[in-house]
Amino acid sequence: MTYDLSPLFRTAIGFDRLARLVDTLPQDAVAYPPYNIEKLADDAYRLQLAVAGFAADDIELTVKDNALIVAGRVAEDATKGEFLHRGIAARAFTRRFALADHMVVEGADISNGLLNISIRRVVPEALKPRKISINTTPTKTIVGSADTAQLSQAA
Repeated sequence: MTYDLSPLFRTAIGFDRLARLVDTLPQDAVAYPPYNIEKLADDAYRLQLAVAGFAADDIELTVKDNALIVAGRVAEDATKGEFLHRGIAARAFTRRFALADHMVVEGADISNGLLNISIRRVVPEALKPRKISINTTPTKTIVGSADTAQLSQAA
């Protein structure tokens, strides 16, 4: 399925990344492994994936082009026994999560079959809102050298 977003972009500036994001969405929904996204604070998030049967060495985290890619590959099982029922999925997976601008993956840990990934929004100082004070006395604006000469003669 293809979406034509050109009418949206006729009046929008700087949203070309949105078109790329739509193009990279998976066509079929992958449900493995299940995950939670939790907002811990205004600028802190936790991504939690259920990865039972995977060790830390079996999982790879990569951040590329504002996307977090979580890939898991289980080493071949060394057990000699025969499974009568295998209900714990241990298949390879790749999950891709789009990250907004200024999102930084701070770290990850695995415990009790859950992979916890800490993500924080780090907005640069130049982009943070700042308060501008309003002066009560008018300021003189001097433009060009002719105005400067007139202003000095008046004083």
